[in-house]
Amino acid sequence: MGFARTSAAPDFSWLQGLGGLFVKPARLQIAALCIRPGEQEPEILLVSTRDTGRFILPKGWPERDKPASETALIEAYEEAGVLGTADPRPIGSFRSYKGISNGLKIRTKVLVFKVRFEKQLKSFPETGQRKRLWLPVSKAIEKVDEPALKRFLRRHASEIL
Repeated sequence: MGFARTSAAPDFSWLQGLGGLFVKPARLQIAALCIRPGEQEPEILLVSTRDTGRFILPKGWPERDKPASETALIEAYEEAGVLGTADPRPIGSFRSYKGISNGLKIRTKVLVFKVRFEKQLKSFPETGQRKRLWLPVSKAIEKVDEPALKRFLRRHASEIL
């Protein structure tokens, strides 16, 4: 009994889905905690995610050959049109998950930099893709869904106020 030979290459696409089953080290993301004066207390900026509409801090992957604080400024601009000045050192960090296109999620460590608001532009790279929401810190804590971000904001509220 012989085996039939085919000229088609074997299909190993099913292997791609297995990647999420293995524990991966946390990936680093950089977030901007944009702060501006409010009527009763300072306000912070939340932006919606493009896929689910959850509210989060503007964040993204580190930019090659740039300080992390500069990456925070880039994310604030690209996702919300915010211009400002970033502290050179992070205020803190929290653990999160980043959804990727095939439905998998990867663990991330999010390093957060304070950004002092100077100006907000009407037109920016992700105009129309996200909602921008300025809220007092206490209201922002209620608005975010992510438990680790809630804890981060509660823990650092006194540094924001």
